[in-house]
Amino acid sequence: MRIRTSRETVSFLPSLASEFGAFSDDTKFLASPHKTYHRKNIEVDLEYFVGLIKEFNVDEIVCGLPMNMAGEEQEIAKLTREFMSNLQEKVNDINIVFVDERLSSVMAEEMLKETERDWKKRKERLDSVSASIILQDYLDERR
Repeated sequence: MRIRTSRETVSFLPSLASEFGAFSDDTKFLASPHKTYHRKNIEVDLEYFVGLIKEFNVDEIVCGLPMNMAGEEQEIAKLTREFMSNLQEKVNDINIVFVDERLSSVMAEEMLKETERDWKKRKERLDSVSASIILQDYLDERR
């Protein structure tokens, strides 16, 4: 395990079965996709994310919230907020920011079309690239 001296920002794009992520670099300038985590149960999931937060010295989570096109939160958004609340109870010194994830998948699909012709291969990477877009937008807004 690499010891990190600076703090990082991470993006999570939740779903009922998986969690897709992206991490900032040490300077919080560039977002990069992270591997997909397949959910197990609440306790195992929380343990995994607490470990990830510690390993990567994360101080901030940018969490994509599923919204409909009218800007209203979808049902999974409530579950996402509950999960992040449980995570924050386990890791007190972390800032959690919720952002609208609408159209991030559309943007990711357009980006992936330029580099990958095979739809199945694009689909495998779509959500982690979406998480990167959400995080990159957040990092860009903070500069």
